[in-house]
Amino acid sequence: MGMKMSRLVTIRSSRYGLDIELDSEAEFTALLAELAEKFRASSRFFGNAQMALGFAGRELSRAEEDEILEVINRNTQIEILCIIEHREKNELVYKSIIDRTLTDIRRWRGDFYRGPLGGKQILESESSVVILGDVEPGAAVRAGGNVAVFGTVYGSVQAGIPADRDAFVVALAMQPKQLCIGGIEAKRQIICQESLSIRGPKIAVVDGNRIYLDPLVE
Repeated sequence: MGMKMSRLVTIRSSRYGLDIELDSEAEFTALLAELAEKFRASSRFFGNAQMALGFAGRELSRAEEDEILEVINRNTQIEILCIIEHREKNELVYKSIIDRTLTDIRRWRGDFYRGPLGGKQILESESSVVILGDVEPGAAVRAGGNVAVFGTVYGSVQAGIPADRDAFVVALAMQPKQLCIGGIEAKRQIICQESLSIRGPKIAVVDGNRIYLDPLVE
């Protein structure tokens, strides 16, 4: 029984936080019980760390994800900042964005927004911000630091407010209504054209008095 139970759930530490591998065949209630037991046993080890969470092994509904978050919440002091969705084609993209933006998630002082950011919504942050979804038309992001978007930028993004020209904006695709870094506004048409010609995730940076778009991964 003990051997079989231990295979239902595997918890691994990654540089982004925790990866939880779940048995694909087991009853979900059995997985929850096993998770609770393992997190209770290791809660002192984790302390009150802040981390991202990834799942592998089976598809989870949003409700099931919420139940797992509740188990973690009840049995540990861990603060889960976001859930990284493990879809094979997005895996490398996500990791490259996180590598560039969050060099160490435990020291990350930015804000996470589990998106998408809908039209007319405004997200403001004095530090950096990570958005797990699109910035939709009509939405706006205003950040004192960097902005990383796990999706497409259609709305307006201002990074490095008011004058930090070392700030950057990262996204899977950029078709912004407005893009500003450190008070410099990009020429929208040029950014949209450059975005279409670059495959994969892109990074917008200031060089001189102009914003340029480059591939995030060379």
